[in-house]
Amino acid sequence: MNELTRRDEMSLAGAALRGAPWKAAAITGGAGAAISFLMGAVLPGPADLTWALCLGITLFSLVAAIGAASRPEVGDRVTRQARLWSLRHPWRFALYPGAAAAVLMYPVQLIFDQEGVFGAAWQALWGGALVYLIAALGTLSMRGKAGSAR
Repeated sequence: MNELTRRDEMSLAGAALRGAPWKAAAITGGAGAAISFLMGAVLPGPADLTWALCLGITLFSLVAAIGAASRPEVGDRVTRQARLWSLRHPWRFALYPGAAAAVLMYPVQLIFDQEGVFGAAWQALWGGALVYLIAALGTLSMRGKAGSAR
């Protein structure tokens, strides 16, 4: 049987994400964070910078992950094959954007929210789990493209 190692899966996920719409992801994440913070400043109650930054990281990660998997016919041969793999294995593919989001959220929680080491890790893990779930479901919904892109 031809089983992939965790390292092979990480390489495939990285190759699939290589052609992600990074500019759109950055604009979406930045705009989401700015709007969230400004709405907190305008509406009653305190503006929460931690929430806004984590929302921006979440949106950035989701747009990058789902955008990369949504175009399996674009890119060089390696990127196309990796994207097809991501469409066939959405739960494995989504692990990497989810983990990356958790890693990015950890210092935000630690520094801005002053949760402490374990509290920040717990909050970042929940944020990464949310990104994992949404990215996997979004990629799963595009599974029909895996068959049509051959």
